[in-house]
Amino acid sequence: MSNSVQCIFENDAIVTANLSTKQYVENQKGLVCSLLVDGTHYMIIKKVDKQTTEMVRSVAGDVSRTLQGQKVKNATIDAIQLGEHFKNLSNEAVITAFTEGWELGAYQFTKYKSNEEPFKTALTYKNAETFEKAIQTGTIRAEATSFSRDLMNELSSTLNPETYPEVLREQFAHTTVQVKVLGKEKLEELEMNGVLTVGRGSKYKPSFVELVYEGDPSKPLVALVGKGVTFDTGGISLKSGRDLSDMRMDMGGSAAVAGAISLLAQSKAQVNVVALIPIVENAPDNTSVYPGEIITYKNGKTVQIGNTDAEGRLILADGLIRAGEYQAEYIVDIATLTGAIGNALGTELGGVFGDEALAYELKKLGDENGDFVWPMPLVDDYDSSLNSDYADMNNMSSLSMAGSITAALFLRRFVPENSKWLHVDMAGVMEKNKACGYYAKSATGYGARLLADFTTSVSK
Repeated sequence: MSNSVQCIFENDAIVTANLSTKQYVENQKGLVCSLLVDGTHYMIIKKVDKQTTEMVRSVAGDVSRTLQGQKVKNATIDAIQLGEHFKNLSNEAVITAFTEGWELGAYQFTKYKSNEEPFKTALTYKNAETFEKAIQTGTIRAEATSFSRDLMNELSSTLNPETYPEVLREQFAHTTVQVKVLGKEKLEELEMNGVLTVGRGSKYKPSFVELVYEGDPSKPLVALVGKGVTFDTGGISLKSGRDLSDMRMDMGGSAAVAGAISLLAQSKAQVNVVALIPIVENAPDNTSVYPGEIITYKNGKTVQIGNTDAEGRLILADGLIRAGEYQAEYIVDIATLTGAIGNALGTELGGVFGDEALAYELKKLGDENGDFVWPMPLVDDYDSSLNSDYADMNNMSSLSMAGSITAALFLRRFVPENSKWLHVDMAGVMEKNKACGYYAKSATGYGARLLADFTTSVSK
């Protein structure tokens, strides 16, 4: 295959001048196709009716991954023509989205493949002198999302509650982000009893990481709380299934908030934000928490354990309490929390609960940046299903339905009184089961862009 490719468009004279070539391109499935003319390799981008930035990213990802598979070293595209092809969008938005999609489409996690080396087709823009900032923005967004993907794809034996903090320290070592690591002794001092309880059965000591970025300390403080369960066996309430390997991705919420902080810091965003990441492994052992035990939280609330596989909400409760101690004006928690959200919404979008106005603003941001989310209801009539005869509440609902709603209702009980709160359940969108657009068959990195853009939006 050739070492270089030119990316052109369906209306280019190279395509339209020859009837056979024109018909060939028209008959190809999808929005992109390869073409060889007089010894020159072209990638043809066909007419796109639905002109959105997400479509731009998807087209770029398809081209990038196709050329990657063909081991093409270099590709060129005319920035002016690209903008004209997606004429319903601004040129800057198109260039940013195309760059982002190209980089993410080339994403690979080959660390443990013995016979495979990472390969990416390099993209060069022509006539891009005025678009350098747009290209840089797209690159930063892709790098942050790729970082989230790497965290999620990593093995739980490599990324665990003891090593995860060091990975974050390394990631932010040369930035203005402050990394604060709270070890087990500090957790005991701060009475983070949810984290301590869930982590009891693991050979790894639990931890809690705080990432503080003060691009502009005068802005309202935004707290991003991410669930960091590096592997979820279910604990004593052991999971069953043919393949549980993706339970290493149960720290997807933590990957999202870490990716968001990376994006904001690299962009030098004028925001005031803290990421709060409780990190545990939920494992069965003779020291594990048993169903029926009761946790007393720092705020005095008590929770009876009905099922140890509903552990995410137990550690997020500590994160929400900590956000209150920071006096955050806005709090967004994000987690691979319930299978029920996948049953409700499928695998293309997450669910958001909480402040209705903010939930719809988050939806608009997701529609634009590709981390799609749908506002979900908090049904007050279901709240009593969390009642316990022995404690203030149970970590499991007595209902056999509405699992994502009752999980959100549980978390609402720990939200600080004066904070505006959203809860994002991303369990259905943590990974793709096939490569498409700018997604590989692996972790999605969902939430990094969504949370970063939300933080920027409320800080204007």
